[in-house]
Amino acid sequence: MTTPALPLDPTIIRALSGISTATLTTVLLKKGLRNVWMRGTVPLRPGQPRLVGRAFTLRFVPAREDLATPESWSSPISTRAAIEAMPEGCIAVVDAMGVTDAGIFGDILCARMKKRGVAALITDGVVRDVAGVLDTGLPVWCRGVAAPPSVAGLTFVNWQEPIGCGGVAVFPNDVVVVDADGAVLIPAALLDEVVAAASEQENLEAWIMQEVERGVPLPGLYPPNAENKARYEAQKAAQKSGGKS
Repeated sequence: MTTPALPLDPTIIRALSGISTATLTTVLLKKGLRNVWMRGTVPLRPGQPRLVGRAFTLRFVPAREDLATPESWSSPISTRAAIEAMPEGCIAVVDAMGVTDAGIFGDILCARMKKRGVAALITDGVVRDVAGVLDTGLPVWCRGVAAPPSVAGLTFVNWQEPIGCGGVAVFPNDVVVVDADGAVLIPAALLDEVVAAASEQENLEAWIMQEVERGVPLPGLYPPNAENKARYEAQKAAQKSGGKS
């Protein structure tokens, strides 16, 4: 049985849209999670915006000649059927096992995903019909492009079940943030505390950058020692107090 897709609170989306994946990896590292960045997830088009969404997972396994056929595209268990189950705002995360000589999706499938309101496609594999995919406007992060279809190297098996993408364990409804540095996974159970910690980390690093621009040397500043932490907290308190007046 596949896992039902859950919506994501718009306030969470707004908060994470202002937090870089670099910051998120630091925050998750402090919580003991080192393996959260999906390897090979590179923007297909430069300048794609930072996006946030629940993971809608799809899984491929190695091609088997009796299963990986063009006829399989009409099966009830197919990428076509999976796309019709994708809710608006989700991020499709596809386990293609790092295969780079078979494109998992082309322009028609990406156009349908865009029409359904899917936020983005992320895969450790590749896409095909790249000019057409770009024309759809669907933001894609992948390992590259290849002309052959998926069945040349992969067999599609299911959606909305745990997968591995770029060496990261992804469960349905985990939260994904993706930007120019690639895709980072936030476990669903840790979402609220990660958002709070990451927002504070962004504020701290913005203050540190201001100090760097003022000419303050890095030792004791990044990371901040007790003295600099106190200066940061004092400035934050002053700004908070000023905002209330």
